[in-house]
Amino acid sequence: MSDTTSDVVQIKTWKMPDTLVLIFFIGLLATALTYVVPAGMFETQAISYIADGAEKTRTVLDPESFTYATDEHGELVYNSVGLFASGGGIGLMNFVFEGLVSGSKWGSAIGVIMFMLVIGGAFGIVMRTGTIDNGILRLIDRTKGSESLFIPVLFSLFSLGGAVFGMGEEAVAFAIIIAPLMVRIGYDGITTVMVTYVATQIGFAASWMNPFSVAVAQGIAGVPVLSGASVRIGLWIMFTIIGIAFTMWYANGVKKDPSKSFSIKGDVHFKTQEASVTASRWNLGDTLVMLTVVATMVWVIWGVVAHAWYIPEIASQFFTMGFVAGLIGVAFRLNGMTVNDMADAFKDGASIMLAPALLVGSAKGILLILGGGGDATEASVLNSILSSAGNVIGSLPEVMAAWLMYVFQSVFNFFVTSGSGQAALTMPLMAPLADLAGVTRQVAVLAFQLGDGFTNIIVPTSASLMATLGVCRIDWGDWAKFCWRFIALLFVLSSVIVVIAHITGFA
Repeated sequence: MSDTTSDVVQIKTWKMPDTLVLIFFIGLLATALTYVVPAGMFETQAISYIADGAEKTRTVLDPESFTYATDEHGELVYNSVGLFASGGGIGLMNFVFEGLVSGSKWGSAIGVIMFMLVIGGAFGIVMRTGTIDNGILRLIDRTKGSESLFIPVLFSLFSLGGAVFGMGEEAVAFAIIIAPLMVRIGYDGITTVMVTYVATQIGFAASWMNPFSVAVAQGIAGVPVLSGASVRIGLWIMFTIIGIAFTMWYANGVKKDPSKSFSIKGDVHFKTQEASVTASRWNLGDTLVMLTVVATMVWVIWGVVAHAWYIPEIASQFFTMGFVAGLIGVAFRLNGMTVNDMADAFKDGASIMLAPALLVGSAKGILLILGGGGDATEASVLNSILSSAGNVIGSLPEVMAAWLMYVFQSVFNFFVTSGSGQAALTMPLMAPLADLAGVTRQVAVLAFQLGDGFTNIIVPTSASLMATLGVCRIDWGDWAKFCWRFIALLFVLSSVIVVIAHITGFA
């Protein structure tokens, strides 16, 4: 006799591995490369260029100086990475720790990680007051029927910020506020990332005046700084419109059918917050908290533009914002807030950033495995990869060389996501190669810009991307499944633009 009760067959579908798993496998690949690619090094030189009417100097590598490291017997040196390393060295099983503690307060990884924790904590206090929640409810109530304007307006503003002063890390703070707004008007966390961080990178890639990318790259390449601005302004308008259109297409689809969202898991958090808000309270305390937040945003943007503030200064300003907002919350008893609640809210806000902070440190560890500590004079696998790519590009026909410059910059950005850092490493090599290949140096700079900026949207080594995904509670794997189409679109358009720029003699 057969059993009448049928078994339920569970069909297991393939699931994208967690981001930490992906990074570990990339670490394995990087470790393997250290056994097959010999270490090489460059000499460096100081160059001068004019920017903002003043002469500036920068230390860059000498493209003619590359040599492979050899031992006393004249044999090539391989900086092979083992399973473990002691004395502060790098090994496969300690690349995560070494990545987490690398750098300084001025940059990746430790500076960025602490920046993320402080910002998360500060906004944890602001969110604890309930002001943002109630402000969002009031905003939704007053803008019914015109919510679709949020996307083009926000995208344009953030894109402009990326173009003018290299906005990137600052998007994290805005995403904390915008994420619950987007979810409550029917969109999702993915939409938040698009209108904040992705928009800044669209502006960054097509900038005509960004002092941290195009100005540095042009100065190193010997091209008049901020030349070709009219073409780049046109590209910025075009790419910004494309970004807005793609975002609205996705967001409107999610609004019609929430099951189409790629961030359903993370959006549950914001929907739970929505359910817990029973009344739209607004009093003097809320007004003061909101003014504190707005004033801080304006103050930080002014500091970045006027005084080149970076991680330490920005973090301290946001910490002050959280502290002041907390005191206002206690004084006006917003959500029954006490001093102890301030401390708890700071810890809770910082804890949200722990997962993306781990990813930032782990990604930095991969760079350390390849010897990419930022010094071109030290023998490393990364230097050898850079030199080999340059030799390949220099031997190709003109159009192919121009296009491959863009492809190379896109790939190299995985290892060096800093715009100015990548420019210092690659432009001294790409500029003379452009001369040999019959490509103008302006086109070489354009290839650098587009390759550096657009891949920041997807590479897990980008600290700003991982932080923004973290506050929106989106796993990188889910993000990759969503944005590969957008990246493919940008790649095709950028390829066409670089080729056209070469054919038309853009100089």
